[in-house]
Parts: sequence; C-alpha cells; structure tokens
Amino acid sequence: MTEYDVLVVGGGPAGLSAALNLGRALMRVLVIDADRPRNAATLNSHGFLTRDGIPPHELRRLAREELAAYPNVEVRSRVRVTRLSHDGEEFVAGIGRREETETVRARTVLLATGLRETLPEVPNLRGFYGMSLFSCAACDAWDLQGRPLALIGESEDLADRARLIARWSPRLTVFTNGADVVSTTEEAELASAGIGVARHPIVELVGERGRLEAVVLADGTRTAVDGGFVRPEWETELSFLDGISPALDDSGHLVTDRSGRTDVAGLYAAGDAAAPGPQQLIVAAGAGARVAAVIVHDAIGVATAP
Repeated sequence: MTEYDVLVVGGGPAGLSAALNLGRALMRVLVIDADRPRNAATLNSHGFLTRDGIPPHELRRLAREELAAYPNVEVRSRVRVTRLSHDGEEFVAGIGRREETETVRARTVLLATGLRETLPEVPNLRGFYGMSLFSCAACDAWDLQGRPLALIGESEDLADRARLIARWSPRLTVFTNGADVVSTTEEAELASAGIGVARHPIVELVGERGRLEAVVLADGTRTAVDGGFVRPEWETELSFLDGISPALDDSGHLVTDRSGRTDVAGLYAAGDAAAPGPQQLIVAAGAGARVAAVIVHDAIGVATAP
C-alpha cells in the first residue's frame, strides 16, 4: 500500500495550486482527478491574472505540465476516490475509474472537489451553456455588457443575482421557469430598475451555434435576448467519505477555519467546496496555495493564523 504525505482529491485550480506548493515544500503528494470539471463547457475563462481568456482545460494542462517537474508530486487523471476512511492513524483511500482497484494511505487529505451543479430543467439549455449562457457574472458579464440579457433560475436568491448582473446590463429579464422564487416586493424593486420578471415556464430557447437569441414561454411570449446567465443549484460531492463526517454549512459547503482546516483532524478543504463566494479560478487557486502552506506548518508544528 503506497503512502503519501498528502492526498489531494480534485485536480482543478485549488487542488493543482496546492499540489505545486506542497511539492515545493518536499511533501510527497498524490492528486486524484476525475477530470470532469464543472466548467468543461466553458470556452474561455476570465479574471486569472496573466491568463485572462484562457480555456479552462488549457489552464489545467499547463498546471499539470508544471507539476511534472516535481518527482515527489504524482497526478492521476480520469480516476476517482471511491472511498476515503480513517483507521485511527492515517487516511485510507480506495481509488479507481469506476470501482476501487488500488488502496493508498496519506497522513493528510485536502478536499478540492469543487461543486456539482444542477441546471434548471429548460429545453436545450445545455446547447447554449458556456457559449452564450453563463453562471458566473464576475467571470463573463464584461463580454455581455449593455446587451439584452436573460437570467434563468429557480433559486431563492434570483432577485439578488439580477441586481448583480444589472451592473453590467440593465436590459435584463428574469425567467423563473414557473418557480415561485421572486416575491411581489422583489419584482416591484426590479421593475423600478427596468428589470422585468417572466414567471411562466420556458418551453424553448431559440438560437444557433450556441448563441442564444430568444426565450419562449408557455403562454406564447417570446423575448429577444443576446445571451445571459443561468443560476444552477450546487452541492458538494462527498459520497466517497466512509465514516468521516466533516461539518457542512446550510448551503452544503464544507465548514473550515480561515486556514482551510475542517473539524476532522488532518482533513482540509479548499476551493468552491469550502468557500461560498466568487467562484473564480484565481480565487480557488489562491485558496489552494494558502491551505498548502497551512498543511506544511501543521505537519511540523509551526503555528499559523487561526
């Protein structure tokens, strides 16, 4: 059974950034990456200093290429952790493509699994997602500024999302797809800002080659748009945990201290799975680097900030 200092679960920006910094600290690191990132449909990512506009898969490729220079860092792609337990001394992980085929041990585990998203049930929404429909305003609203936009969602925070997106374009229509998630008070407030609310279910998204041009509702209303945003539902993927139950907040994120420690000794978390807020690649990468430093300090008993 192979032993590592740190097992990193997740090969996105948080996990790869952590692996780089852990490797440079002479830790023996194993990164397990299922290689099914949530932003797989996104053509270009934004907001990452020196890499603005880079395709997400290219950023990951460059990161793995850099890690290849460190013999103490191992990255395994297209495999997943099937089981993670603790035997009282170390963490024990089963890994494999579908079923467990190998077992490894690690003194410390960093969960950088990101979030699993569920999109609203709207016909052919996937045909536009990542090309003209996006989920991150901070990432993509710049390129849609001033255009007539759609915001599609069924979550209770939809009105707040509308107020945020209106910073880039007040020409916005909120589509609730039949869900009762925008109150009459919120609707009036949005209307005062020129933002409309359409409550009927969506029966069709119209457009060609990934460019959204109109939203058609069940009552026959057709609203012309030039792209927009969708509000997914997100959840943390932790089904592989076996006998380990870290605390979660009301939104399902892993609860950590400021340094990324969960309430399970030796178990850390970084990235979107642990941090409600801006879901940007550079934020996740920074969190991974910070937690890596904490792991190194904790390993040798050097105090870090709480």
